[in-house]
Amino acid sequence: MKLDILAIGAHPDDVELGCGATIAKEIANGKKVGIIDLTRGELGTRGSAELRDEEAKIAAGILGVVARENLGFADGFFSNDKAHQLEIIKMIRKYRPDIVLCNAIDDRHIDHGRGSKLVSDACFLSGLIKIETRSESGEVQEAWRPKHVYHYIQWKNLEPDFVVDVTGFIEKKKEAVLAYSSQFFDPNSDKPETPISSRNFIDSVSYRARDLGRLIGKEHAEGFTVERFVAVDSLDDLI
Repeated sequence: MKLDILAIGAHPDDVELGCGATIAKEIANGKKVGIIDLTRGELGTRGSAELRDEEAKIAAGILGVVARENLGFADGFFSNDKAHQLEIIKMIRKYRPDIVLCNAIDDRHIDHGRGSKLVSDACFLSGLIKIETRSESGEVQEAWRPKHVYHYIQWKNLEPDFVVDVTGFIEKKKEAVLAYSSQFFDPNSDKPETPISSRNFIDSVSYRARDLGRLIGKEHAEGFTVERFVAVDSLDDLI
């Protein structure tokens, strides 16, 4: 199954928080989108790997993605090395996305920046024909390199290289984010507090999108950074 967009996150909920509204908009426009989670988030203070597996399924259904997989890398300890790169290369060659969305290049959680670089490197290596990988059925996979790799913005307020107008899709994003009920604000929870379990954090999903939207004269927007120049056919492509 070929995808138009493959969104990859170090942890379940990274994709929803970083680019959930963009994904919802692209799906509404007819694009095929899939999600790959690198880890199960097993080191998270709240919840469990099993619970987050279930939450990820619910969130995927809300967004309407056509595929979601978890690579089972070690939360907090995966590396940007050959073994991990090859597992991601297999996914890229399996789904052959034109666009890959991945973690922020720099962020509070060490897995985010590391995951960002790991995925970026794997996207390049996936295009080399002398790297051989095999599918689940044992067939040799064809080389495939995505046309674009974009990095969504997470905890830190990084300056975006471009933003996507997501007006009308922020509520869908919030619904998908809140599917991870173990992780976010719950006034009745007796679990330990974390940086993302406060009301302020969940409110930030909306107010950060509103602020980016304000800068482009729209209601809501999500920001991305790029690894190389983004080209447009004409000035009319800019809004």
